[in-house]
Amino acid sequence: MARRKKGRDIHGWLVVDKPAGPTSTTVVNKVRWALDAKKAGHAGTLDPDATGVLAIALGEATKTVPFITDALKSYRFSVRFGIATNTDDAEGEEIATSDARPSDDEILEALRAFEGDIMQVPPKFSAVKIDGERAYKRARDDEEFEIAARPLYVDEMVFVERPDADHAIIDMVCGKGGYVRSIARDLGEALGCYGHVEWLRREWSGPWEAAEGISLSKVEELARTEELDSYLRPVEEGLADLSMMRATPEGATRLLNGNPGGVYPADGVEYGDEVWVSFEGKPLAVGRFKSGEVHPSRVFNL
Repeated sequence: MARRKKGRDIHGWLVVDKPAGPTSTTVVNKVRWALDAKKAGHAGTLDPDATGVLAIALGEATKTVPFITDALKSYRFSVRFGIATNTDDAEGEEIATSDARPSDDEILEALRAFEGDIMQVPPKFSAVKIDGERAYKRARDDEEFEIAARPLYVDEMVFVERPDADHAIIDMVCGKGGYVRSIARDLGEALGCYGHVEWLRREWSGPWEAAEGISLSKVEELARTEELDSYLRPVEEGLADLSMMRATPEGATRLLNGNPGGVYPADGVEYGDEVWVSFEGKPLAVGRFKSGEVHPSRVFNL
């Protein structure tokens, strides 16, 4: 007989302003403990040295994680020119150097190639799976392997400032699966001078900004208190990119049982659109709208 998970049935999002140091999994485990929650997960990994928005889903909010993972995200990062590392960040070993340094105009011109739909090769020190094994494990064992390029949508690349000849601060807004370390590496190669990420901060992710997040130290300070509960955000914030429709009473009953259910008309919603459905002020389901009904793909037990 399976052992029941201990903890509370608590549902919602906790937006953490992650500090440099801990892994994303460490932050999730800390939040889960602090809230005494049965179930927790995160929407988008940050490297240990990265800071900024790490959205933690609790309970039924975990069903909305894919919608935040797919949402646009904004990063501010510093590129260090003149040095390539094996990890494409400041923690790695130097593998190549150059005395060349790009001009501001050259950086601006090079950044244009990184906007729109591009192909990106993830870093070898990443969690990408190669034949069922994490790439970083193979890299640590000095194995020779290649990672296939993957599509990435980059909405915006902005050259923010040039603190000195060795550094450039850049803002990037991108979709799912972006590796900032790869951007820094590829930018350095395009400019003929090598490069790596010196620091990185996720400024916002989907509907949430880092400035709104709670610090990890505050989470620890308020652990197991009602005050920490007050920082929880509603489950439906994870559905901000979807249109909302209201279920009829009969439709709500059918949707709760996993069947197509009737909904009231809503402006702007067309046949086949993915929507979320509310009933009596609570999220009920996510699904496709078809001929006056929503066909559910996810049902919330709130």
